[in-house]
Amino acid sequence: MDRRLLLGTGAAAIMAAGGFWLMQRPGTGPLPGASLGAAQAQTADQIDTSGIVEMVRGSPDAKVEVIEYASFTCPHCANFHANVLPQLMANYVDTGKVRFVYREVYFDRFGLWAAMVARCGGEARYFGIVDMIYKGQREWLAGGQDPGLIAENLRRIGRTAGISDTELDACLNDGDTAQAMVALYQKNSTEHGVTSTPSFVINGETYTNMPYEEFARILDEALAAAG
Repeated sequence: MDRRLLLGTGAAAIMAAGGFWLMQRPGTGPLPGASLGAAQAQTADQIDTSGIVEMVRGSPDAKVEVIEYASFTCPHCANFHANVLPQLMANYVDTGKVRFVYREVYFDRFGLWAAMVARCGGEARYFGIVDMIYKGQREWLAGGQDPGLIAENLRRIGRTAGISDTELDACLNDGDTAQAMVALYQKNSTEHGVTSTPSFVINGETYTNMPYEEFARILDEALAAAG
C-alpha cells in the first residue's frame, strides 16, 4: 500500500513542530532543521519559496511534462527509482520527449533532512545524490527513530558526494530554507491533489503509482495528442 499524505495537517505539523525540531545530540549541536520553529507562526502562503529551485531533467522543449511527487523515506518511491525510472529516462527523457520534474514530499523530518542533503550539493549533483539516497534507503533509515544516527547516516551520504562537513552543517541547520521547502511542498501537492507517493502529474493530470508499461502507454498517448 502506498503511503498516504495528510496534506494540510502533516505539513502544518512539520512547520509548527517547535521542540520536535529542537532536540539536541550530545556534543554535536542542534539536529538538522533545528531553527525550523523560529517562524512557526507563519502559514505556508506567508513563506517566501522563491529560492527553492525546481529540479528538472530533460529538454525544456519536450512536448510532455511529468512531475513526480516522492518521499525519500517511502519504499514505493525507492522501488520506482530503481525499476521504473531508468526505463523512463532511457526511452522518454534522454530522447527529448519528456521533461521530468522531481518534487519532494515530506512525511517526516527524516525525509526533509534527506532532501536538504540532496539540495546541499547544488543542481549539478542533486540527482546523483537522490540516487544514492534511494539506493541506500534501508541502510540510512536503519537507525529507526534515533534522529542522531539517521542524521549521521545522511551526512555520510553527503560526504560521499563530495560535500564538506562545513557545507552540510550550513545546509542542515538552515531553518528558513527548510520552512520554504515544506511550504512549497504543501502548496504544490494541494494544487495537484496528491494523496500518496509516488504520484505523477502528466501534462496536468494526476496519477498514482503504476508499472512501467502503464506509464509508457499514458506517455505515448500524451505524445500523440501533442502532435
